[in-house]
Amino acid sequence: MLLTTLILGLVLGGTYALLALGLTLQYGIARIMNLAYGELTLIPAFILVALFQASGLSPLLSLVILAPAGYGLGWLLYTVMMRPLVARSGASGRLEVDSILATFGLLFLIQGVLLVVFGANFTSISYLDRGVDILGVSVALNRVIAFGICVVVAAGLIVALARTRWGLVMRAVALTPGSAPLVGIDVNRVARQGFALGTALAAVAGSSVAMYQTFSATGGVVFTMKALVIVIMGGVGNVTGALIAGLALGLVETFVATAIDPGLTLAATFAIFLIVLLWKPQGLFGGR
Repeated sequence: MLLTTLILGLVLGGTYALLALGLTLQYGIARIMNLAYGELTLIPAFILVALFQASGLSPLLSLVILAPAGYGLGWLLYTVMMRPLVARSGASGRLEVDSILATFGLLFLIQGVLLVVFGANFTSISYLDRGVDILGVSVALNRVIAFGICVVVAAGLIVALARTRWGLVMRAVALTPGSAPLVGIDVNRVARQGFALGTALAAVAGSSVAMYQTFSATGGVVFTMKALVIVIMGGVGNVTGALIAGLALGLVETFVATAIDPGLTLAATFAIFLIVLLWKPQGLFGGR
């Protein structure tokens, strides 16, 4: 039982970690608290399902297409919607509050469009749902693939941030946005890249979720809240922290579901959120 909980919890936590990586980049680098993040994960999820049902296109191939499309959407959203908020806020510190209000409205706009286009019913696909044996535990292959995507994406992002000049610039803006222009860094351009990359990661997460989960047009808020919990736990802007916190949250939820009551998983999630927020608001792994 313990081994089963551990393996299933890590697989679930991988999805949560992938879900949170984009939000931690958007908030850590661009200072945008994106309450529409969950809806931005649902857009590619619905598109992936539509492509699979209409033409049988492999979800893995759809993911390769949807990730750069997500980057383009994030770039457009920042340029059209977020950049004016950044310019208006200046050094007043209003950006976080303004971005919360703006993306709160964006949440309902996207949700309304999804409801009109795809309806309110829950949707899912049957893709590689056969079981595979991992240390004696049967796990659906699509969940294993989703976990593998998380590991590859997270590892690539951590290495890029730690080992490349691009990553150094990103970290400089995340840590000291006021001083970054003094060394020739275009903070607005880097913030736009961070927001766009976060949206691309949301597209990857949404595509991964669509491979094995049932979801609906009104379910984005749950994704946003869980991503926010992980960002707070891991430390704002801390990619490694978000990865570890996501895996930990998956383990906690799986343990609660198997050992106590499946109905208490969401309560456990927000109990952790409140404890971390009150005890260590900068996150378990630091943050900016």
